[in-house]
Amino acid sequence: MTTHTTAHYFLEGLVELGIEHLFCNLGTDHASIIEEMARWQQAGRSYPTPILCPHENVAIHMAGAYAAMTGRGQAVLVHVDAGTANAAMGMHNLFRSRLPVLLMAGKAPHTLHGELPGSRDNYVHFVQDPFDMASLVRPYVKWEYNLPSGVVVKEALRRAHTVMHSEPRGPAFMTLPRETLAESWHADAIRSYDEAQYGPVQAPGLARGQADAIAERLMHAKSPIAITSYLGRNPAAVPVLDALARACGIAVYESSPTYLCMPRSSPCFAGFDASVALLQADAGLLLDVDVPWLPKPGSHNPATHWTLLDVDALKKDFPMWGFPSHQRHSVDCATALADVLDAVNARRAGMPGFDGKVAARLDELAAKKARRIAAAAQAAEDAGSADALSAAHVCALLSRALREDDIVVNEAIRNAPAVLNQIARDLPLTLLSSAGGGLGYSGGMALGARLARPQQRVIQIVGDGGFHFSTPTSVYAVAQQYRLPIFTLVLDNGGWQAVKEATLRVYPVGAAAQSQQFQARLGGAKRDFAQVAQAFGAHGETVREPQDLEAAIARCLAALDAGQAAVLVARIKPF
Repeated sequence: MTTHTTAHYFLEGLVELGIEHLFCNLGTDHASIIEEMARWQQAGRSYPTPILCPHENVAIHMAGAYAAMTGRGQAVLVHVDAGTANAAMGMHNLFRSRLPVLLMAGKAPHTLHGELPGSRDNYVHFVQDPFDMASLVRPYVKWEYNLPSGVVVKEALRRAHTVMHSEPRGPAFMTLPRETLAESWHADAIRSYDEAQYGPVQAPGLARGQADAIAERLMHAKSPIAITSYLGRNPAAVPVLDALARACGIAVYESSPTYLCMPRSSPCFAGFDASVALLQADAGLLLDVDVPWLPKPGSHNPATHWTLLDVDALKKDFPMWGFPSHQRHSVDCATALADVLDAVNARRAGMPGFDGKVAARLDELAAKKARRIAAAAQAAEDAGSADALSAAHVCALLSRALREDDIVVNEAIRNAPAVLNQIARDLPLTLLSSAGGGLGYSGGMALGARLARPQQRVIQIVGDGGFHFSTPTSVYAVAQQYRLPIFTLVLDNGGWQAVKEATLRVYPVGAAAQSQQFQARLGGAKRDFAQVAQAFGAHGETVREPQDLEAAIARCLAALDAGQAAVLVARIKPF
């Protein structure tokens, strides 16, 4: 009778789930998995492709971006508590971004004297055995489990996969004890669990009456608006939102977008600051959004009727939320908005004058959009000066050089308005960001997006603070080893502008403001991030003069097209 280790059935389970990649940072706890991979390779069997990442920050964000681009959650394998701790910040980002990823950590052996295969044989097996390893990521997971026996390994993997893909999606965590991975089992003891019987739960659409009520309110509104942030996680939702907005004359705002949710060319796209419309709005849609505005007194019209359509309408993982919603529905926005659009079209003929009212609103929206575009163009005309380039100008020049299907990963933070206002995107999944608060995500996400979409160029835009956080040596090592070229634009303003601005908001005339001491300056004039990229075979250069910028962008994109990663450091105006 055929006998294999748990590690063998572990690999089989991943294959049965459709896991394509295993993003790895390996250690002593993975010996059985490594041995089984070698056996499978000798036998000509395929298993999830290992992507070796020198730092877990890159591994976790690569997996997250791959899931964002494909909808298929991947697996990450790290080393005991140390690797889990290194991945924890990324898990926070994935959790807030509702991305399905299975983080798995080996677990130090629990036997000390050689009682079982895999027992402790190294100093670190004693020091890497905390009382509660899962506590490192518990606030950021939907499900956690310690594999108690190899006999349930496939069932545990299926359960993790089902939970992380059920809406609202999110990460799962499992620990794998070393002795458990080394156990041997007869093949007939291990069951498989197919998706048809054990698969994820999908979000629904609206009931007919619910869609009718929303349509009625929108069609009678004088100033309807919609605010969204991550509706574009489902690319099918983007054209539906555009169609509904055009049908009803709805101004659509993206609030801190983590995806492109509305084509920038749409007459109904109203920008990124909904606060300008909150006091006039009489009907509003909150669509897949966590923070639609900052809820200060007087920030919105208390008479506005708000409808919340969200894959996570309860916001159960926010201890406090605080945004009004008169109707709340946990739904898939693509399906729900299509239901509302059908209801609008069914009523249109019975509402004389409706089409004329919508046309007038669309004209008004077009005029506002033209003014917004003109203001952005005017801001981009100021190129800045030596070592003080204008972020708007840098982003505008980059935008002119991009293709419509290029993917932009935005981690510009305080310069994000320049990225959003200057870089035109129209296609779903051509703009990505993170909904979390942990910096350093964009390098790994850019690599994951390139892995998922190898025919598309990926451009990472990051501040100098975020570049430090991103473990850049790991980023470009992976880019080099796996031939995943990305173009990184570093907007270097010399430190943490967000720290300075936060201090000024709380203490506008305090001692820090008077002395201009904000503890936010990083490095010095001699640092050169481009050399980090060059150390791993990437093209790298730094631009200090405005007149050199356009040619530098062209050289970096040419390197990218030739299969070489590129880093361009733009010395923008210091804060």
